[in-house]
Amino acid sequence: MSYGNRFNAETQLKLSPFFERTSKLNESQEWRRWSGYLSATNYELTHENEYFAIRTKAALLDITPLYKYVIEGPDTQRFLNRLVTRNINICKVGQVMYTPWCDENGKQIDDGTVQRITDKKFRITSAEPNLEWIHYNAAGMDLNILDDSETTVALALQGPNSRKILNTIATDSLNSLKFFWMMETNLGDMPVSISRTGYTGDLGYEIWMDPKDAISVWDLLIKKGKSYGITPAGLHALDMARIEAGLILLDVDYISSRHAIIESRKSSPYELGLGWAVKMKKKDFIGKKALATELNRGMDWEFVGIEIEWDELESHYRKVGLAPGLPCAAWRTSTPLFKGINQVGYATSGCWSPILKRYIALAHVKSEYAQLGSKLDFELKVEHFRKITPATVVKTPFFDPERKRSCPE
Repeated sequence: MSYGNRFNAETQLKLSPFFERTSKLNESQEWRRWSGYLSATNYELTHENEYFAIRTKAALLDITPLYKYVIEGPDTQRFLNRLVTRNINICKVGQVMYTPWCDENGKQIDDGTVQRITDKKFRITSAEPNLEWIHYNAAGMDLNILDDSETTVALALQGPNSRKILNTIATDSLNSLKFFWMMETNLGDMPVSISRTGYTGDLGYEIWMDPKDAISVWDLLIKKGKSYGITPAGLHALDMARIEAGLILLDVDYISSRHAIIESRKSSPYELGLGWAVKMKKKDFIGKKALATELNRGMDWEFVGIEIEWDELESHYRKVGLAPGLPCAAWRTSTPLFKGINQVGYATSGCWSPILKRYIALAHVKSEYAQLGSKLDFELKVEHFRKITPATVVKTPFFDPERKRSCPE
């Protein structure tokens, strides 16, 4: 008996409208899958120039793979205020809020931004698909939900020269656009929305547009940004910048409660250092009861920054006749942290920071060992043997320039 192929599987990764440009610029031909899209890992053979463009000039990144949902209607504000932990009632038109959202047990599902476009129209961005979750919780409410993931594309322009570049192109000045606010303007003759947001912890903007304008906007930015050092950047450079900024990454620094196989893999916003984004005074939201219980009881875990101390790390390598082995790119492997002989936590991602000249990491640590200044031991491997080297709990973000928030007027 012969069985025909009953499935028409679409196995090819999606291509962003910017791919026509990014594919030709990618000398390394290193790519990574991001939300079903083919995304550049780095454009040059190494990512160093792209990283330094973020920190000293301007970097251009394709962030189209972000999931985007537009929600509009009379009940939208009430719905979003119940869905996420931030207080959407105080979100003004043109404002952007970063927020987590949780399940009924107060464990984090995802994090992203909420943009208030008009009084009754919002856009949510997220790292993974949330359309089904949004529909499920919107039952009985007077609103419309649109998956905007492919009908709106986006670029991130990040770095100290990003405002200067946009001011040479946009029909309206960006000098008064505040951190986590957005505006409507034109780049050339192309209408765009620009939000003062990003994933680098630096001065930066995200530009939202119609796919038909993608190539024209890219070309205009590259042309006008040339004298300001604009550089296309990939995910390796972005990963280093977001670690310096102390920003969490789904599936690396935490696992969505939707996908965690066992309870111990789940985290609450409090355990991820996001307690500031949980507004317990608002009437109700998904997970509030469980989060109130956790807040009264105290957290078992905290999410902290650690700095790996240099002297002993260097000595481990010198003893075997090697120069210190520092990571040339950000790493994403779970690495144990000890206090004495007891494991008290684990680092989830880290890097050598070229701008800070420090070896830094983000980590989950048991609460009693998570105070600033706490001394821990970080595990590393030297010539196939496990060693420990001192590490200190430090404040995050590691890198936090004033230009990220300030306005020239």
